[in-house]
Amino acid sequence: MASGEGFLTDEQREVLKIASQNAETPLPSPRLSSSPKSPTSLLSDHQLKDPAGGKAPTCGVGVRHVRRSHSGKFVRVKKDGAGGKGTWGKLLDTDRESHIDRKDPNYDSGEEPYQLVGSTISDPLDEYKKAVVSIIEEYFSTSDVELAASDLKDLGSSEFHPYFIKRLVSIAMDRHDKEKEMASVLLSSLYADVISPNQIRDGFVMLLDAADDLAVDILDAVNILALFVARAVVDEILPPAFLTRAKKTLPESSKGYQVLQTAEKSYLSAPHHAELLERRWGGSIHVTVEEMKKKIADLLREYVESGDTFEACRCIRELGVSFFHHEVVKRALVLAMEIQAAELLMLKLLKEAAEEGLISSSQMVKGFARLAESLDDLALDIPSAKTLFQSIVPKAISEGWLDASFTKSSCEDGEGQSEEKRLRRYKEEVVTIIHEYFLSDDIPELIRSLEDLGLPEFNPIFLKKLVTLALDRKNREKEMASVLLSALHIEIFSTEDIVNGFVMLLESAEDTALDILDASTELALFLARAVIDDVLAPLNLDEIASKLSPNCSGSETIRMARSLITARHAGERLLRCWGGGTGWAVEDAKDKIMKLLEEYESGGVVAEACQCIRDLGMPFFNHEVVKKALVMAMEKKNDRMLDLLQVCFDEGLITINQMSKGFTRVKDGLDDLALDIPNAKDKFSFYMEYAQKRGWLLTSFGSSAMEAPPIAPAS
Repeated sequence: MASGEGFLTDEQREVLKIASQNAETPLPSPRLSSSPKSPTSLLSDHQLKDPAGGKAPTCGVGVRHVRRSHSGKFVRVKKDGAGGKGTWGKLLDTDRESHIDRKDPNYDSGEEPYQLVGSTISDPLDEYKKAVVSIIEEYFSTSDVELAASDLKDLGSSEFHPYFIKRLVSIAMDRHDKEKEMASVLLSSLYADVISPNQIRDGFVMLLDAADDLAVDILDAVNILALFVARAVVDEILPPAFLTRAKKTLPESSKGYQVLQTAEKSYLSAPHHAELLERRWGGSIHVTVEEMKKKIADLLREYVESGDTFEACRCIRELGVSFFHHEVVKRALVLAMEIQAAELLMLKLLKEAAEEGLISSSQMVKGFARLAESLDDLALDIPSAKTLFQSIVPKAISEGWLDASFTKSSCEDGEGQSEEKRLRRYKEEVVTIIHEYFLSDDIPELIRSLEDLGLPEFNPIFLKKLVTLALDRKNREKEMASVLLSALHIEIFSTEDIVNGFVMLLESAEDTALDILDASTELALFLARAVIDDVLAPLNLDEIASKLSPNCSGSETIRMARSLITARHAGERLLRCWGGGTGWAVEDAKDKIMKLLEEYESGGVVAEACQCIRDLGMPFFNHEVVKKALVMAMEKKNDRMLDLLQVCFDEGLITINQMSKGFTRVKDGLDDLALDIPNAKDKFSFYMEYAQKRGWLLTSFGSSAMEAPPIAPAS
């Protein structure tokens, strides 16, 4: 027995012998073994017979692929001895494809090839966007603000609310005015209660970012979106400072930047812009607010005559303006006060409307609050208005149709509310007045408007508003604000008003700096300019500083103002600090004025001189024209300049305020003028009388001018 065959049985030796005899027969496979002469390396088509005479278990398998396991059984193995149950396999098996047998005891699932299984992933934002479109479409068809608010709350995902604002406005932009108005009304109703102020802001930022895309599909998208932004500011769901902040984040060439410019210049700067914007789209159901108020008044008067509460509730429901029911409450209460016999009927109507859920608790509270704010005005027509209101409130609360959370101070502290209401109304009025001034530069008209308000105790608040609004504008408005302060100080503001106004400004300087870059430096310039213009005395800066806390930023602003005032040539530099409002240096403007007056004096035409003054584009600096014209008349001993001033005044080119300021500046410099023009004081007295006879000067100018030092007799 050969050593290599020691483990073979007689049957196996016979098979091996047959295989050896057939070794020279060509193989069916082209693959050759590494040892073709070895019998064990050859493939054979012969079958191995079972020792017991059974069927061959390895039919069609060559000898090389048959091995005995440790248990003595024959098993089929892989080529090159690479594994199989009971075998170790080849050392490296990298050149052939491997087969994983899950029944192998050494099977490792980690060896299975990776298989990517596709599955649908739900994006919460996509689901939210689809849902809000349904809410918006339903709202546009039903006009039900409360239902839209409820659906939005139920939807959840409040972090996505900015997308709701973007989708609501973008859909409305491509609809009629009715839907645009409804969109603005819905935003106002959702503000704070459902959607936070920050989310409102973020939603409009997204709209501005998308303005270029919106302009592709929507004609006049810039103008429409500007109206939405302006309306949001008027409705107080966006702060005015939003426009300035948003501009800093947008390229000047973008449509979003154009939207903000249009909103600011075309809509928010216009006189009575709030009223115009509220009426722009004609009301949420294409009915103006005034028409809706008339309908409410008519149905309440019909109710007084008929006493049919059911019918009155039906009419209120048919109005379809649940968000405006506070007006029903307010007018019902006013009627109850005006008509004694109607009091019980109106209270019955409000009670039933509240119990039916027709008028919501929030609308009821809002109606009472609005009436509480207008009690002072109402008392002029109904002397017992406050007493009646104070009797109705506890009755309504006890009967359960007015929420007990209604401001208790409405009865306990009516005077405090009245003061707060007056202050709020004053602020609204003066903002409009200041905007109109920036547009018209009409100081006399502004002074008349302030006098008509009749609230001189709020003069410091006006100063604060004026400077704050100017800080956020261009140099032209800053120059105009300083010029206005000089005029107000002459006319209606006391030094105490000016001091208190600057104290208020400096106390809020840190808040102002959040919205306006370099606010501290700008405030220091306003303070220093006020000193140069004799609106404040240098000692007033100490008075202002004493009213501030030592370590506040306002104290640093005052120190900066003192440095500006004590610098060399401070007067000239501060007068140029805003370049006359048009970017020119003041000296350039003075030079142009001097040249046009010289041309006129040498034989020019009055109309041409007036046109040149108009072309300067600096109406707030026309007092310099007056001053130089008067000085030139004194020097040339030629009163022709008075003819020019007369025409300028008649045409409204030079206002009475600018005329008065020009005369004042000449009067203040008379001592210096007298060194070069000996009869300067006599001449000035003549010019002043001439101007007063023709109405060029303010009525208060005469008294101040007469206080000028007497003319010294010639030595």
